[in-house]
Amino acid sequence: MAREIVLDTETTGFDPKTGDRLIEVGCIEIDDLLPTGRTFHRLVNPDRLIPEGAIKVHGITDDKVKDAPRFHEIVGDLMEFIGDAPVIAHNAAFDRNFIDAEYALCGRTLMPADRWIDTLALAQKRFPGMANSLDALCKRFKISLVERTLHGALIDARLLAEVYLQLKGGKERVLDLSVGRAVAGAGQTGAAQILRAARPRPLAPRSTPEEQARHLAFLQATLKDRSLWAAYGLDVEGETTPA
Repeated sequence: MAREIVLDTETTGFDPKTGDRLIEVGCIEIDDLLPTGRTFHRLVNPDRLIPEGAIKVHGITDDKVKDAPRFHEIVGDLMEFIGDAPVIAHNAAFDRNFIDAEYALCGRTLMPADRWIDTLALAQKRFPGMANSLDALCKRFKISLVERTLHGALIDARLLAEVYLQLKGGKERVLDLSVGRAVAGAGQTGAAQILRAARPRPLAPRSTPEEQARHLAFLQATLKDRSLWAAYGLDVEGETTPA
């Protein structure tokens, strides 16, 4: 799995074409769907006033960004952090529009559209007709929102990284399937030995001797050639069949 960057932005409004600007960017580096610990976070002076409605969303005031660098002062560091990795964002068109607008103002080459991965589109495909905001997905996947009283680029990027892991298969993808792979390639006799070794302390039978005898008679009479165990080199009595 290639290196990927989870990105979130905060802005003065909804549309860079009307003069809105980026005021915060946060990135999380992940490798093989696991955070590496490397992050990128900057506040940005937008050279314009931040509307009250936007402040209610992210809590970033004019005073907080008055001494922050302009975007052209941090764009080199941002581009170096992202490198050539795919960029993951929620409702990616929004973040992409602002990143593209800021890159263009700096005379920088825009990132190709196919490098952007939209987790909103992934969520809509997996949960059609359901609420798929970042908050809704965090609640659905039981990801804690305790640190998130307001939107924030780095906080939201951290949450999105966890959501992205779940959308890509969650913790199931890191389960150890070595036994299954070994069984598949070991042949009948070898597979039987692996299956026996997989549980070092077998569970005691819950059935009575009479029930076991009736079950064995049923298998011998009707299912000997179609028994599940035959695929692993075991006969209906649980013994290894000749190779």
